[in-house]
Amino acid sequence: MPELPEVETIRRGLCGFCLQQKIKRIEVRSDKSFIGPKEILIGQRIDDIRRFGKALVFDLTGNVSMMIHLRMTGQLIYRPNNKKSDSFAGGHPTDSFFAELPDKQTRVIFELEKGTLFFNDQRKFGFVKVIPTEEVEEDSFIKSLAPEPWDMDSEDFYERLMRHKNSCIKAVILDQKIICGLGNIYADEALFDAKIHPARLAGTVTKKEADRLLDGAKKVMEASINSGGSTMATYVKADGTKGDYLRLFAKVFRREGEPCERCGTEIEKIRVAGRGTHICPACQKRSAK
Repeated sequence: MPELPEVETIRRGLCGFCLQQKIKRIEVRSDKSFIGPKEILIGQRIDDIRRFGKALVFDLTGNVSMMIHLRMTGQLIYRPNNKKSDSFAGGHPTDSFFAELPDKQTRVIFELEKGTLFFNDQRKFGFVKVIPTEEVEEDSFIKSLAPEPWDMDSEDFYERLMRHKNSCIKAVILDQKIICGLGNIYADEALFDAKIHPARLAGTVTKKEADRLLDGAKKVMEASINSGGSTMATYVKADGTKGDYLRLFAKVFRREGEPCERCGTEIEKIRVAGRGTHICPACQKRSAK
């Protein structure tokens, strides 16, 4: 599943191609992938594209919106009517990025005024959902999300951590109902930045350490967004090129065996909260300070 910076990168790319275009026609090729009446979207103009956690919301005229969640293998591919114009592909990279569309992975087709937006999804875990714009923030999926790091103050963050004192800190910050947007990569990077061992119980984290952790989360995610996301093996930027966060900015993630840039100790890979986890054993002591 993409992490928040990858979805934000796709949102920004989509805004450059789809805003102010009307939806002329919608073809649903998989009923599982489309929720709601498609008819009310026809003829509506795309006014804005917002992001809630890892979900994208297209706000249209007529007080109607559609939420798109790519899940694990979703793609959004835009092909212009004028083949000399730019196109883009965002999401799980497959040959569909460059193939003739629609193909066997195409679930929904949105015909716009200047091009066509294809929603592809290999495993059919993603979805498009029609929602009245005024009800978007009341949707059960969106309502369940905690604030993102940028929208949370240190006091609120610390209180949320203390509600889960007996859980390891990494598991706590991966919970989207506690803080929204941190996936495995950015959890490791934020914990390294704050010098906190990921297996420590949340109840041992001090207020000062929590402040560092929240600041670290903001820092690593902003760096990733600015570089186009981490990409890994599944997600790419909206123009089809890869983000370079891991190569340029990651301090521990997938750097096992390499020296820590802060102290020179060899980075290790361990398992915490059921996830592969990267740490500097010298900078991130298991015992609380």
